[in-house]
Amino acid sequence: MTVSFSTIDLNLLRVFDAVMEDRSVLRASQRVFLSQSAVSHSLARLREMLDDELFVRTSAGMQPTARARAMAPLVREALKTLEAAIGPPKFDPGSSTKTFTIAANDFTTAIVAPHLLRILKAEAPSVDIVIKPVTRIDLAEQIDLGRIDAAIGTFSGAPQRFNSNLLFEYDDVLIAGRAFETMTIEHLSRLSIVVVSFGGEQEGAIDGFISERGLARRSEMYDRRAFERAFAASERLPRLAVSLPHFLALPSLLEGSDLAAIVPRPLADSFARNHSISIYELPYPTARLEVRSLWHERHEGEASQEWLHGIMRRATEHLPIGSIKGGLA
Repeated sequence: MTVSFSTIDLNLLRVFDAVMEDRSVLRASQRVFLSQSAVSHSLARLREMLDDELFVRTSAGMQPTARARAMAPLVREALKTLEAAIGPPKFDPGSSTKTFTIAANDFTTAIVAPHLLRILKAEAPSVDIVIKPVTRIDLAEQIDLGRIDAAIGTFSGAPQRFNSNLLFEYDDVLIAGRAFETMTIEHLSRLSIVVVSFGGEQEGAIDGFISERGLARRSEMYDRRAFERAFAASERLPRLAVSLPHFLALPSLLEGSDLAAIVPRPLADSFARNHSISIYELPYPTARLEVRSLWHERHEGEASQEWLHGIMRRATEHLPIGSIKGGLA
């Protein structure tokens, strides 16, 4: 009897493989989630199609015939190949040479990248990371075009086509290159302040955020509203002496000077570990902001993308979510 592969029910081969593995109809039925009668019926159909007994019931279990033994490795390999073809694609970070592109500003890069690179070194030594400056590109367009795998930042709104994940939260603190005994509104009003802004009104910034194609990202990196409210009734305002487009120069500007700067708390902690910088709680409350990773919904379910978002969460798990722990430095 000639059997055409096009007429074979692949479920029959699954049953054959299970019986070959377990040498028991009962255990095979449990493996393939069928009843014993359904497994027996499948074997009967396959025996008839192949004109071979395939398995002989003995006291030691179901023993395969010569035809079954010859078929078994080929069927097992074919099932594995089919499973790989139609199953979700796998991603092995240990052997991958993939390059991921992330958009981030220098604040989030300084906070996230060192921990991210340590994970890569240990688990994915051949995976490369390209970090693009989030402030110099049309971020939404780059994500839409697939040129960016993920963006990290503070966003006030995002289109439905983008997914996001909370990484950490922060508020603002004051840093300075010299020590102060107290930090009151009166004391702060006498200081010259450095702030960081990634884009001005000429770039379309509204309330400290720049909006592009429905995606609004934070550009003014201090809580201006809280600052202005705190000094609304004061006769003297701090001098906003310097506005920078990045955080990188702050330590060298502050050390040995009378300047102070308003910065995100995690960045202040990083500066204080590596420079002669002191941290002070601001004498007024500031908004607590979320830093999120952002990616296009079309990547949902991709193994490599899910791994990337997983290691970004791990790289920021030491940072606070839900509470901000303050303290005078």
